[in-house]
Amino acid sequence: MIQAIVFLPLLGALVAGLFGSAIGHRPAEIITTALLGVAALFSWIVFIPFWLGHPEPYSVEVMRWVVVGDLDLRWMLRVDTLTAIMLVVVTTVSSLVHLYSIGYMHDDPHRARFFAYLSLFTFAMLMLVTADNFLQMFFGWEGVGLASYLLIGFWYTKPSANAAAMKAFVVNRVGDFGFALGIFGTFYMLGTLGFDETFAALPAMEGATIPFLGANLDAITVLCLLLFMGAMGKSAQFLLHTWLPDAMEGPTPVSALIHAATMVTAGVFMVARLSPMFEMSETATLFVIYIGAITAFFAATVGLVQNDIKRVIAYSTCSQLGYMFVGLGVGAYSAGIFHLFTHAFFKALLFLGAGSVIHAMHHEQDMRNMGGIAKKIPITYWLMIVGTLALTGVGIPGTPLGFAGFFSKDAIIESAYAFGGWSGSFAFWSLVIAALFTSFYSWRLIHLTFHGKTRADHHTFDHAHESPNVMLVPLYVLAAGAVLSGVLFYGVFFEHAEHVAEFFGVSLVVDAHILEEAHHVPTWVKWSATAAMVVGFITAWYMYIRRPEAPKELAREHPGLYQFLLNKWYFDELYDAIFVKPARWIGNALWKGFDDWFVDQTIVEGLGRRVRQVTDQVTRLQSGYLYHYAFAMLIGVAALITWAIAAGGLLG
Repeated sequence: MIQAIVFLPLLGALVAGLFGSAIGHRPAEIITTALLGVAALFSWIVFIPFWLGHPEPYSVEVMRWVVVGDLDLRWMLRVDTLTAIMLVVVTTVSSLVHLYSIGYMHDDPHRARFFAYLSLFTFAMLMLVTADNFLQMFFGWEGVGLASYLLIGFWYTKPSANAAAMKAFVVNRVGDFGFALGIFGTFYMLGTLGFDETFAALPAMEGATIPFLGANLDAITVLCLLLFMGAMGKSAQFLLHTWLPDAMEGPTPVSALIHAATMVTAGVFMVARLSPMFEMSETATLFVIYIGAITAFFAATVGLVQNDIKRVIAYSTCSQLGYMFVGLGVGAYSAGIFHLFTHAFFKALLFLGAGSVIHAMHHEQDMRNMGGIAKKIPITYWLMIVGTLALTGVGIPGTPLGFAGFFSKDAIIESAYAFGGWSGSFAFWSLVIAALFTSFYSWRLIHLTFHGKTRADHHTFDHAHESPNVMLVPLYVLAAGAVLSGVLFYGVFFEHAEHVAEFFGVSLVVDAHILEEAHHVPTWVKWSATAAMVVGFITAWYMYIRRPEAPKELAREHPGLYQFLLNKWYFDELYDAIFVKPARWIGNALWKGFDDWFVDQTIVEGLGRRVRQVTDQVTRLQSGYLYHYAFAMLIGVAALITWAIAAGGLLG
């Protein structure tokens, strides 16, 4: 069954990609969607035993893969609790995105290719989450990078889409360089690439050092930081986050798939899978905490002022990923994975809901040109409300009443407080403030898009209509997940520390102490995120419903801060000044200075011209007349005799 889950999407990608033009777009859509549906069904069948019981992890060999010297790697499909969770997330969201895309992309003339890319993306992610060794994980890691490039730049005639695809590809290569170095270093230190063999050998590495950048540093710390560099790129963490908002240039279903189930969750999964390594380095885990907390805060601040409906949700993803990494960093791995699980449902719901809005508004994405469309698309409106309630974490602490994000996000916030110390306090307050900002920009999106008087032109507003059922059915399913996934799985992931540790078994190193402490934090800590959510909701209502002129007044009063946030802390401009412009200058210098002047003018045209001049002069001696050659021969003979006489005389 696990083989079918992994390879059915690949089969769909091959059929749609190679034979799409022959069989037609509709068969390609149906085949790829049906195969993903079957894979999703099988994934739930695999997951349920891990949810209800505690079966032993197992691996299925596909083939003997790489044999070089003592290295003998098999292509294995690893199935344990962590894998089962990821299989459900990836295949469920992907199958719903496929179904949704049948309606959303119905006018696109290249939709068979689009569905081939979607299925290829899913296959690559499944390869990553079922990996049994570093090399197989790297194969899936690079596969999702390739597929994201193809999907972000799917509308290749659009310059901004091409630029966004290139940006995603280049930024991820930076992170992947560190990830590759981490894999090389692991093999250098341990002589193995298998996960089980690596984890078994870790105790022997206690105190071991590795030469790096001219110094002998703690080996585990260096390896974990290099591996986490890859996670920073894939999961768009602070400093390597700049590609994620621009990825909105791709079709909306792509955004849902990238942000909810595939590429951005790869880094979270990798850190969770390699938790035995990270637990051996306090420096590495603290670094994960700080990067996650800073990312959650940073992305939330930028989301406050964005006007593109998809970019607001994109920065929300970036922020929520920061929450997940804080959970992993403090040792509450189950809480981090729990948030990944619930986030997949409500974030896919929000993105696909945004796609329904864009579909209704004739591809308008600027919220400033919307408003008052709740009565035009009431189903989409209420489904977006459900997604917003889940994202902002609406619920009552201490009760089973709440949406999905309430249970998983609060679990991370409480774990950060329980971690204690300066690092725990920094993470806790960063996440609480981020929760306030998240509530504000989420309800700002709802108010600007659906409430008040319309700001759209009459033609667009009058023709706005609800999406077809093929687009709404996936939203219904995701809305059910956004409502129920938190309360149904809270006990499994977080409630009973001993049970959680047993549940994950060898899949994760679960710090039962942190989870237990998180349940006994002060009452004000348990209510802090809820209070922040309420403040954000009230502020958004006041500024966009009660006094809609307030945002403009605030922007005029604080133009510097507004521009700072609107321009995303000027990271693009900073990287352009530090990296892009110097690289362009060096390229131009090598082009015009070395290639044009030295190679072309000096070597090719300079020395080459001189050679041509000499050869031209020599060729003029070849007149073709016999008497000229006879005369030259006589001169030569005379010169030779003269030299002989002179030489003989000198010798005599």
